[in-house]
Amino acid sequence: MATLITYSIIAIILLLLELTYFRIADKFNIIDKPNERSSHSSVVLRGGGVIFLFGAWIWSAFFGFHYPLFLAGLTIVCGISFWDDVRSLPDSVRLIAQFTAMFLMFAEFGILNWESWWIIILALIICVGIINAYNFMDGVNGITGGYSLAVLIPLMILNHSLHFIEMSYLVVAAIACVVFSYFNFRPKGKAKCFAGDVGSIGMAFIVLLPLGKLILQTGDFSYIILLVVYGVDTILTICHRIMLHENLGQAHRKHAYQLMANELHIPHEIVSLSYMAIQLIVSLGLIYISHWHWVYAIAAIVVLCAAYLIFMKKYYHLHAEYLQSLEG
Repeated sequence: MATLITYSIIAIILLLLELTYFRIADKFNIIDKPNERSSHSSVVLRGGGVIFLFGAWIWSAFFGFHYPLFLAGLTIVCGISFWDDVRSLPDSVRLIAQFTAMFLMFAEFGILNWESWWIIILALIICVGIINAYNFMDGVNGITGGYSLAVLIPLMILNHSLHFIEMSYLVVAAIACVVFSYFNFRPKGKAKCFAGDVGSIGMAFIVLLPLGKLILQTGDFSYIILLVVYGVDTILTICHRIMLHENLGQAHRKHAYQLMANELHIPHEIVSLSYMAIQLIVSLGLIYISHWHWVYAIAAIVVLCAAYLIFMKKYYHLHAEYLQSLEG
């Protein structure tokens, strides 16, 4: 069993690697320039979320290469995402990398078989959708690191009794989140770095390994609500944009968290803490309800959808006015 000293050493290594990356990013001008989707107005170092990939490799080096196919998939998807952070790539290239990486994770799970080919394809589409949703939601300081901790903590609690993955994996992933958050979970304009696609997509991939193993071991798909807050915001925002006949490939600022940060001027750290707290409350409710998981999951989804719709009905007009001002 890993000791506190081991985890402390890993934390120091990750901190040094992050600081080293900052020097490299500064030298090669790897920066995040504000666009139509951004909730910031200043130039910030991009790709700080590469620390999540480093964390996975360091965990493997310290505790053994238990999941080589997963690690290969993570490296592929993070590599392409980092390249996309530096120099924009076509959507087709990114999707090919994401499906390839997810296929490798499924191979790690040992679930690939011809008899259930249609289920595998559906699951691949859902999982690739999840990692892209994670990326869509990375738009204010602290949200990726904070929300990921809100997912990892319930997974740790569940792992104590169900033992679906090595606890050290979850702890090291959480340490990487804390290290990154130290530089990112700050007021608007004061973040040292942003996660970039490499960070948001990489962390989504990292989270899907234990979540997938949990669902496969228990046969209980209701555990997917460990990601329900991101899921509701992403799906309903996409539906809203379809209703508005918008091009889904274009940058936008219509997510609920974006309206909070931009139109309502709620501090970034408060928005991120809110998403983190809501997800933790929902997840802990599921954990401590031993029966009726599906009833609870459906109720949670309904409540969150209702809250989203009420929020949009009350405040979306502010964003519409903002768009009109740009046209004027």
